[in-house]
Amino acid sequence: MVNDGQWDRRSLFRGAAVLAGAAATAPLLGQPGTALADSGDADALFKAGKFEQAGRAYEEILKKDPTNLHAARRRGFVGLLANRFPDAEKYLKMALQSAPDDKDAHYFLADCYVRQDKFSLSAPHWRAIGEEAYATWFAAVRGEAYQVHGDIARLPWQQMDPMPLVEASVNGGPPKRFTFYTGAPNLSLTSTMAKEAGLSPVASQKIDYEGGAIWAHYGLLDSFKLGGIELRNVPVGWSSTESGEDVDSDSDGMIGTWVFYHLLTTFDYAGRSLILRRRTPETARTARAAATRAGAEPLPLWLAREQYLHSRGSVAGSGSRVVGVNFGGRGETAAIVFGDTAERLGIRTDHDRPIGTFAQSHPAVAYPCYPKEIRLGDAVAKEAYCYTNPKASLAPFGFDVPVSFSHCFHKPYNITVDFTAMNLYVARGKAT
Repeated sequence: MVNDGQWDRRSLFRGAAVLAGAAATAPLLGQPGTALADSGDADALFKAGKFEQAGRAYEEILKKDPTNLHAARRRGFVGLLANRFPDAEKYLKMALQSAPDDKDAHYFLADCYVRQDKFSLSAPHWRAIGEEAYATWFAAVRGEAYQVHGDIARLPWQQMDPMPLVEASVNGGPPKRFTFYTGAPNLSLTSTMAKEAGLSPVASQKIDYEGGAIWAHYGLLDSFKLGGIELRNVPVGWSSTESGEDVDSDSDGMIGTWVFYHLLTTFDYAGRSLILRRRTPETARTARAAATRAGAEPLPLWLAREQYLHSRGSVAGSGSRVVGVNFGGRGETAAIVFGDTAERLGIRTDHDRPIGTFAQSHPAVAYPCYPKEIRLGDAVAKEAYCYTNPKASLAPFGFDVPVSFSHCFHKPYNITVDFTAMNLYVARGKAT
């Protein structure tokens, strides 16, 4: 991650990602860098989550000073948030023309190419930031990755709590138990599952983890079948202890955001099912029509870094703000409130009951809290059990995120995530 402008190794997320042996990654947005002249208004707009206005403001800066690294990098990030890849590439390349060694620009451009399945183009940018394992992994991808076969899959959840489980087949084998979590990036397996599937790593790296170390391995999976949908040639990761054992064995693997953004996905909490469709303009129109019939208005969708979903919502009367949205994973809370948000908004917090947890593989202390209301579109929870982490950054990506909605909030609803139009639809009840 980036701390005070210095690039360190990526952190390994505990719990959600390591749960299935996944090596999740989390490089943070860097410091403003050089050439900050006249960028104050643009930065304020960006911090407030007014991305379209911020993008135009950065463009005005660049018209006057095309070498402004900060403005070019931020304008590229604005494009990347909305999956507007030509914009992202244009401005990130402009940033690298001004500063060929800028690690944040290299990271964002690497992520931009990965989202488009242009893995070989991402490799030199991963290498430029010292991520040799990622560079080797993506350089090893041959042919078309994430080939989609089939049109639709409806996967009943084998359980809801403490984490949802669905069945999937790896390389044509028998059904296995997979959890899913949009806070994790790639598809991941346990070490045992990887051995059963006959996988060999194309790259490996040793990662510090909770006072010890684990090995993160990266390879390519021939086939991953989810009911009526089969994905072929899929980048996959798995983790093991130094002795080769599973890091966690609560499931056989975890499905991360990279799989979901290749499909049109409905997280049907109310119907206890995962609905996957081939991602086409026609299926997107059908999903929008179904959401409209259910009274669900389209909410904006932004993807920050490799896997973090964001939309617009509110907490305790905050008004419309950029919020995090996570689907799947493990947890008993409806949301997590960050930084000084709970104190500033007067949210009732139980400071007498601290909860030891982890954030980015580091110990953290959270407290139960009970916002009067949290809202995502028309979906509302009142006085719901949440956590607040006062020491968590309010703006880990450069823009304020006061709250992130999680597993328990979504239970009365079905949520469709459309990465074509970059919209999110929340409807009450089971999906039709």
